[in-house]
Amino acid sequence: MPRLQRKSLSTPDLVRTFPLGQVDIVNLDETSVARFRWEPGWRWSKDVAPIVQTRSCQNRHVGYVISGFLHVMMDDGTELEIGPGDAYEIPPGHDAWIAGDESFDTVEFTSAAVFGMAPDENDETILATILFTDIVDSTATLSRIGDQAWQRLLLQHNHLMRTALDRFRGREMGTTGDGFLAVFDGAARAVRCATAMIAAVAELDISIRAGLHTGEVAIAGGTARGLAVHAAARVAALAEPGEILVSSTTHDLLDGSGLVLVSRGEHELKGLAGARTIFALEPIAPRPA
Repeated sequence: MPRLQRKSLSTPDLVRTFPLGQVDIVNLDETSVARFRWEPGWRWSKDVAPIVQTRSCQNRHVGYVISGFLHVMMDDGTELEIGPGDAYEIPPGHDAWIAGDESFDTVEFTSAAVFGMAPDENDETILATILFTDIVDSTATLSRIGDQAWQRLLLQHNHLMRTALDRFRGREMGTTGDGFLAVFDGAARAVRCATAMIAAVAELDISIRAGLHTGEVAIAGGTARGLAVHAAARVAALAEPGEILVSSTTHDLLDGSGLVLVSRGEHELKGLAGARTIFALEPIAPRPA
């Protein structure tokens, strides 16, 4: 439950140090805010990669630069330099380094809690409702509108999806090119987020489908793993355009939520033992978390 509160970054809850820099972190219940300070000569691939053991930085960064300059290079070769006064977003899959001889000082609002953590340090197992989405007929749409228009469409889609995740307090765990994987600490909020996502992308003249399952999720290095994740993906694969399907486990947790679900019968989910009853959500109007 969000509450009125404040914390000072001058007395952080956690300090994480690295060669040529450090991160000061304050936790506001479900949100973490951090101040990053990197000295001249710092580079992610040199100073952080050996700790996190990934080829490039897999965190999404959203923040505001106080001072200094940072040069960012995406895995696809796209480059951008950010400096004082800039608000920025850096997607997963990048390297970055200090440009010039001034320290880089910034405040960030995403990935603060997990940035620069070793894989074993970042391992956690949680009970969560997992949401999978994907764009229906994405290959046909790409073929019809072409690469450049598709990339613009995908950026708009991703923005709308992340807006919904922020609104319903979902935790983005990854993208699948034309879809999202996210986890929630409440089944009803996850379903309402999926409803909001479907309504939002309709303005782009595309449809998405969604599937949800609730179970134990192992989170390591910012990635969600485990049988429950595979189950959610299998449920999503059964959905029709604009449809939200949930497993029987999630269905039971929605009792008393006011959400109306109807049985879609029993289905064998690839890789999982036994038939599972799948339920479809009757359309509802999305409401704030």
